[in-house]
Amino acid sequence: MIEEHRAMSQAVAAMGEREGKYLTFSLAGEEYGIGILKIKEIIGMMPITAVPRTPEFIKGVINLRGKVIPVMDLRLRFGLPAIDYTERTCIIVVEIAGQAGTVQVGIVVDAVSEVLNIKAEDIEAAPSFGGRMKTDFILGMAKMNGGVKILLDIDRVLGSEEAQLLAEAA
Repeated sequence: MIEEHRAMSQAVAAMGEREGKYLTFSLAGEEYGIGILKIKEIIGMMPITAVPRTPEFIKGVINLRGKVIPVMDLRLRFGLPAIDYTERTCIIVVEIAGQAGTVQVGIVVDAVSEVLNIKAEDIEAAPSFGGRMKTDFILGMAKMNGGVKILLDIDRVLGSEEAQLLAEAA
């Protein structure tokens, strides 16, 4: 009984830590969110230079005001079908924590939606889909206006090897 209460208290505390402002965006008709403190900037699509021998979801690198930034297509990272980029497609530059410190990475999304202030009571833990499916990159599920927004832990969207690969690409 005490153990259950402690586990429940820890879960509530974890959800409280997830409360805050999130930049929301769409990807294949679903809404996602990333904590606003991870966002460096949002830019329109620009020429991406391909880097040989990288995974398919790594589109290449961009030159952003003299800084080389690796870019990944979040659709491909999540195993979704590729689409042609439109005028709404954009690159969100995020800062992820890697083994060698923080790395700036561009993620291609279908469209940016808005910044939302999400309260702790509106966030639920990610559902368990069984042991075979990895959902550790999901911070939680935000219940908003009758729908659900998937809140991402952008540091975990990339595995440590992939983050290292991105750091080397830049």
